[in-house]
Amino acid sequence: MMGHVTTAKEEPARRRGRRPAGEDTKAALLDAARAVFAESGYEGATVRAIASRAGVDPAMVNHWFGGKDGLFAKAVLHVPFDINEVVETVTAGGPDKLGENIVRTFLTRWDGAGGESFVALIRSVTTKPEALQTLRTILVNRIFTNVVRTADSDRPELRAGLGATQMIGLGMARYVAQIEPVASADIETLVATIAPNLQRYLTGELDVPA
Repeated sequence: MMGHVTTAKEEPARRRGRRPAGEDTKAALLDAARAVFAESGYEGATVRAIASRAGVDPAMVNHWFGGKDGLFAKAVLHVPFDINEVVETVTAGGPDKLGENIVRTFLTRWDGAGGESFVALIRSVTTKPEALQTLRTILVNRIFTNVVRTADSDRPELRAGLGATQMIGLGMARYVAQIEPVASADIETLVATIAPNLQRYLTGELDVPA
């Protein structure tokens, strides 16, 4: 025998206001946290501001993440993309295309869904040691070190560090300091102007003492 089917009229009216405590609440908090941390950095962001942006009770931050630290770790320190895939993408064209591919790939990701996490990370490095460590690990140890290795260049550690500083500086200028015209330039303009210098760092002659 078929059970009772609730009709539209019988469904209780949903309460307006804050979200119920479910997985959608968790996702909303993560999205809101990335936005607020990107705007204010770790120190400037508050649990109340994040909860308000998400439309949830502030108590849900403790419920899902154990507090502000846990939320920051999940929303910002957790890498929102496959690092190995990034390395494969930027090295696919061979050593001569590394600069161009890196600038284009990074800016495309930062202009998209991964942008808020990066800006939040940059804004928080001076007050949150974990943010600084994450930035170093991702860009230097896991991306640029492996990229330089594929080019078989000399001075690999120096080249990886130079490459990382180039992209961190670009990210800071475009998304945090918002220096014009870099902040509003289209991606291909920045590829054309920045990639040659990055390419020299990665594969060109470095006029430095041996």
